[in-house]
Amino acid sequence: MPEVPPDAARTLFTDNPAIVDPHLTQIESFSRDERGLLVNFTAGTPDCFGVHLITQETADAVTIELRGGTPPESIGRMCIALAVHGTAEVVLQAPLGSRQVQAVQ
Repeated sequence: MPEVPPDAARTLFTDNPAIVDPHLTQIESFSRDERGLLVNFTAGTPDCFGVHLITQETADAVTIELRGGTPPESIGRMCIALAVHGTAEVVLQAPLGSRQVQAVQ
């Protein structure tokens, strides 16, 4: 997965483990931030699309699974079909350092 500079123009999504009908969502790239990583992806609008991040850390790698779905409060809501360049924060237990970043495919 490529590392890219942080992009302030991306829409920030907050981790929501309560999303409905979760499905694997492709991570396009990542950026470093003060507390860990920002993972970058394409999604729907935050009003109708949510994400949940599952992270596994080892001494050699950080593996991230990104699941997309519908926030519970958006069920039944009319939504527009609009692609959004999104990002979500991954807080790490230890600094990334030289560890490899991997995405579950």
